[in-house]
Amino acid sequence: QVQLVESGGGSVQAGGSLRLSCAASGVIFSTYAMGWYRQVPGKQRELVARIASGGSTDYADSVKGRFTISRDNAKNTVYLQMDSLKPEDTAVYYCRGARGLYDYWGQGTQVTVSS
Repeated sequence: QVQLVESGGGSVQAGGSLRLSCAASGVIFSTYAMGWYRQVPGKQRELVARIASGGSTDYADSVKGRFTISRDNAKNTVYLQMDSLKPEDTAVYYCRGARGLYDYWGQGTQVTVSS
């Protein structure tokens, strides 16, 4: 059974930091591309950052220079370090793991940034 479990969400003031974690089980984690997405009510889910199995990374323009994605294959975990948070970063953040036809999502974790 595949599971992606996010943690680390919460409430923070603008300018603050949070680190999200996503622990994977039931997959050969190192072979999966992992990503963080976010969604606000009434809008489509959008890519925040992703990291390939080989370690290359990609970021949405809105978070470049503020967010950092990383992975620890020994711990089957992907992280999203979020610094200099802004109110517009408020959303539910989802973890995604993908490899070929296999595509899995976590349940989401709420991030709220107050001004």
